[in-house]
Amino acid sequence: QVQLVESGGGQVQAGDSLRLSCAAYGRTVNDDYMVWFRQAPGKEREFVAGIHYSTYYTDSVKGRFSVSRDNAKNTVYLQMNSLKLDDTGVYYCATSPSVRFWHAPREYDYWGRGTQVTVSS
Repeated sequence: QVQLVESGGGQVQAGDSLRLSCAAYGRTVNDDYMVWFRQAPGKEREFVAGIHYSTYYTDSVKGRFSVSRDNAKNTVYLQMNSLKLDDTGVYYCATSPSVRFWHAPREYDYWGRGTQVTVSS
């Protein structure tokens, strides 16, 4: 069993930055896929970014978001810069030992409860 706990969300203005953290408990996830999804009100959960031995981003956040991991802390981060109104949503961390399709929520075994990010003008 793995428990994921997200933190770092908040309310910011467009153009600001935030750094989200996802700490894993229960076992090490250093060799697993660690990803971030987000869900805006009334919309489906969408893939944002992920890290395994490489990183992967959805097009809308390339150049603005950066995903990284600290294996010593069993933690993954999502640095979000130049935030836009469309970045608003609940951000979820998820993990799985193996993944075929990064974008598919069904690929991931464990999920955190999410952290709210609200971007206002």
